[in-house]
Amino acid sequence: MSAASHPVKGIDHCFALVSDLDDSVRRYEALGFTLSPRGLHSVSKGTANHTIMFPDDYFELLGVLQATELNAMRRTMLAEKGEGLHAIACRIDDAAAAAEALGERGIATEGLGSFSRPVPLPGGGTGEAAFSTVAFTADEVPRGMVFMCQHKTPETVWLPELFNHPNTASGLAAILTVSDDPAGDAAGFARLWAAGAVSEADGIFTVATGANSADLLVMAPERMAALYPGIDLSGTAKGAFTSMRLKVGDIGAAAGCLAAAGVMAHQTALGIAVDPADACGLVVEFAAP
Repeated sequence: MSAASHPVKGIDHCFALVSDLDDSVRRYEALGFTLSPRGLHSVSKGTANHTIMFPDDYFELLGVLQATELNAMRRTMLAEKGEGLHAIACRIDDAAAAAEALGERGIATEGLGSFSRPVPLPGGGTGEAAFSTVAFTADEVPRGMVFMCQHKTPETVWLPELFNHPNTASGLAAILTVSDDPAGDAAGFARLWAAGAVSEADGIFTVATGANSADLLVMAPERMAALYPGIDLSGTAKGAFTSMRLKVGDIGAAAGCLAAAGVMAHQTALGIAVDPADACGLVVEFAAP
């Protein structure tokens, strides 16, 4: 079967599950991000989010506001694995068609469904964001959660007013995760994208996910520790993703935001990074252009 028949085109966004949504907003504003107004999900879902938007992708802070039957899994994840970068959402055109095509390739999915939420618009008023999603089963995903997201109303999600961040972040560059079997897990992740291909250099296995899409980097724990000297990686979510690497236009501006907030900037080979304790359970790395 040709790669063209694989429906998954890249990484659409990723999300951090946080234990205190108000606190996460304060922390990410201090890091120099512009956040969307709060998006309230249904009463039955009992959750809400804020997005950090870029022209081609985005990052989401997701929190539980009230315990309900539908968010029991989220609450269990927080209790057992801690807050942090739990999920990657993939680009697709049609969720139902994607589930069917993936099934034909022997890749299992679950949870096909649709939902919508009101969107407070920056200039006033309210719009609606509508989605259809379907997830890869846990057996298909080496670590964390990976699901697919069909945007039915992209114009209410990608609002240009939200693209300007004081830290000059402009998009996802890579998502990083640790593994006791980096080669095997990278190969497992690669199956999930049409463009999925693995390359290795210096102990880092890079999974290409598509055109104009962030890479997924898989490596042993000691290799991750070498990338982020001085950072306590034990504060990241267990069994999920470790770091979000962002493209920035001006690393000095990003450093200035951290300094103004009193947040330590750890030097990395590509720029600067923020400890999980300051970023709700994940490393946030700003990569110089």
